[in-house]
Amino acid sequence: MGSAHTRDETVERAEQAAAELAGAGIDAVALGWVDNAGITRTKAVPVVRLPHAVRYGIGASPCFDSFLADDSMAPGGGPVGDLRLVPDLDALVPLAAQPGWAWAPVDRRRQDGAAHPGCQRWFARRTERALAARGLDVRAGFEIEWVVDRDGAPEGGSAYGMDRLVERSDYLLDVLRALEAQQLAVLQIHPEYTPGQFEVSVAADTPVRAADTSLLVRQTVRAVSTRHGLRTSFAPVVAPDGVGNGCHLHLSLWQDGRNLHAGGPGPYGLTEQAAAFLAGILEELPALLVLGAPSPASHLRLVPGRWSGPYRCWGLENREAALRLITGSAPDQANAEVKCFDAAANPYLALGGALAAGLAGLDAGLKLPPEVPGDPAREPGVERLPHGPAAALSALRACAPLRTALGEELYHAVLDVREAEIARYGGLDAQHLVAATRWRY
Repeated sequence: MGSAHTRDETVERAEQAAAELAGAGIDAVALGWVDNAGITRTKAVPVVRLPHAVRYGIGASPCFDSFLADDSMAPGGGPVGDLRLVPDLDALVPLAAQPGWAWAPVDRRRQDGAAHPGCQRWFARRTERALAARGLDVRAGFEIEWVVDRDGAPEGGSAYGMDRLVERSDYLLDVLRALEAQQLAVLQIHPEYTPGQFEVSVAADTPVRAADTSLLVRQTVRAVSTRHGLRTSFAPVVAPDGVGNGCHLHLSLWQDGRNLHAGGPGPYGLTEQAAAFLAGILEELPALLVLGAPSPASHLRLVPGRWSGPYRCWGLENREAALRLITGSAPDQANAEVKCFDAAANPYLALGGALAAGLAGLDAGLKLPPEVPGDPAREPGVERLPHGPAAALSALRACAPLRTALGEELYHAVLDVREAEIARYGGLDAQHLVAATRWRY
């Protein structure tokens, strides 16, 4: 955990933070991490125990690396061993929709203080640092979609409709106010396509912070929904034949304060570096589905004609392409959107995997293939992404860059969980698969 001097300074910060939280009426701190099935897990401490948690960590079994979405375990998830959950004070925040509570994401460490090789947050940080070693950084953010219902009945209203906004104006205002009270810059919030569906986007941040923020946004939405008597689902699909919830990832590559997605000689102003970075993501998208669209239910969402990005191609403002290029109205707004990801993903795995694939593209000097400017379904030869979790898993097994980036322990933990999910859910039809996963996310 660093030198004794550094630990002492951190504990002193924790003591000050605990005093400030207690003075603001905060009694407990929820410590959060995400497992390989995409489920956010938590332990909590009284606020006075925060300095102890920062110095020594909170015990948690490594078996969580083997958990599935329904709380069963993949083979190998035994009872032996212990890890330490160490809260990140830089991300500590009072929860506006949960009075008396604060929240912080954790790094999972071994007993000796070293990073746990299976820690997904550490994986995302490693890839972020690998970019920084090349003088590059990434700004990232997730669009988060969710569906609410009351007593099992989906909310009504038109797609993107003002009627839905009117009917849920108090609810959405409470979501907006809670997010802003937590110092999150909301870019937009609005009704989405499917019944009862909404979307919120917040400002881009560094990769690990963007993943932290996605967890905080979802936790806040769920807390506000509960206070309004609404049940919340971030699942990829909430109705077998309906448009599902995405969790689209936006990325832009920067160097020395310049957005490399603008002002370059490549298509639509891409620099050579940005084009190679995006080409790397596009190259590894079949394998990236295991990290970014991981649930068997995710593949029910990746259907042509629903703007879920089911085609392995790119295009300017092409919402059917898995990789959508966005130029924006100013150079600093240019970015790329990975549309095929959803909120069943562990955001640290999804982001870290995308960065690792982009880095592999940079190292190999990859070139983007020709753009698909129209509907990919009408363009001959455009490849669909793997249809089904087994096909995506085969792509990951053949993907050397992601295996290297993940490291052997995390790589095999992900494989074990995905194989167990296929065994558990693979025989279900769409209706039963949706029913089994709808309220798990």
